Amino acid sequence: MRAKDTLKQAGKRKQLVKVLIDKGIKDKKVLEAINSIPRHLFMDSSFEDHAYQDKAFPIGADQTISQPYTVAFQSELMEVKSGDKVLEIGTGSGYQTAVLCELGTKVYSIERQKELFKKAKLFLPKIGYRPKQLIFGDGYKGLAEFAPYKAIIVTAGAPYVPKPLLSQLAIGGRLVIPVGENAQIMTLFIRKSETQFEKHEFGEFRFVPLLEDKN
Repeated sequence: MRAKDTLKQAGKRKQLVKVLIDKGIKDKKVLEAINSIPRHLFMDSSFEDHAYQDKAFPIGADQTISQPYTVAFQSELMEVKSGDKVLEIGTGSGYQTAVLCELGTKVYSIERQKELFKKAKLFLPKIGYRPKQLIFGDGYKGLAEFAPYKAIIVTAGAPYVPKPLLSQLAIGGRLVIPVGENAQIMTLFIRKSETQFEKHEFGEFRFVPLLEDKN
C-alpha cells in the first residue's frame, strides 16, 4: 500500500536517492528501498516539506527520524539479503524498520519509548510493512528468544557496546552500532567465531542516546 503518495513525492524521493549516490551509497537494493518508502508518512503532515531532505527530524518523545544518509549507510554496512533474520534496536518512527522490510529481511525490533512503540505497531501494517515482531523493551538486552541474528542494527547512540548484542549474533553476523556519548563513531563488528569479533570504524555520526532500563 502506498497511501497519500503523489507523483511529486515520488519525484522528491528520486532526487533524495541521487543525493545518497553522490554521498557514496552504492548498494542498489538499499537505494531501491529508500526510493520505495513514503518517508513523509513517518512525519507529521505539517513538516512534509522536510521529508525528502537529507536530514534528521524530530518525531516526538525526544527522538528523531534518522537522516536518510545515515539509514542508507547503516543498511549498507549490514550486507543483508532477503530472508535474513535481523534485530533492530530502536524502532523509533519505524522508517528504518520499513527499509529492512523492503530488503526482504525478517525484522525483530525493540523500542524503549512506549509512545513510539504503540505508534509504530499500529502504523507500519497500515502502509504495508509487517515486521516479525515489534517489542516494547530494553534494547541493551537484545532479544535472546529469537537469536541468533544475521545482523543487528542499533539506531541510537550507545555509550558502550552491550555484550548481549554481540552474543546474539550468528557466526558471520554483523552488528552495526554508533558508539560514544555526545558524538558517536559508527562501528561494525563481524562475528568470526564463538569468541572472536572483527571491528571496523567508519567515522563520526550523531544520534539520540540509546536508553537503558536501570530497574
